[in-house]
Amino acid sequence: MAHYGFKDMMAEANATIDTISVQEALDLVGDEGTVFVDVREASEGESQGQIKGSVGAPRGLLEFIADPDGPFHNEVFASDKFFVVYCGTGGRSALATLTLNKMGLTNAASMAGGYAAWKEAGGPTED
Repeated sequence: MAHYGFKDMMAEANATIDTISVQEALDLVGDEGTVFVDVREASEGESQGQIKGSVGAPRGLLEFIADPDGPFHNEVFASDKFFVVYCGTGGRSALATLTLNKMGLTNAASMAGGYAAWKEAGGPTED
């Protein structure tokens, strides 16, 4: 059986998903048609803060939260909003965006650099 590891998964994600810069994401702050999605673990958001107004959807539960038939479904994922997906530094959000795309949510993009880049750029956060 051929090995298909995280590097292969990242290459697939980066080749197929949309990625936006932190500056592009900052330009979307306050846009009613945009939702920031935090795919980090809840403990990371609690200890490090999160993008102001973001929706938590830990990557380990993402499918259950995004799917309308999922046991933890969040209605925001049934909307036609644009989803800016972020994690700590950009890896998990790329994989999460690929998952969302495969689930039919093609109106999603991974934010390059993740929360670390957001904080460095002075983006609005909440504890």
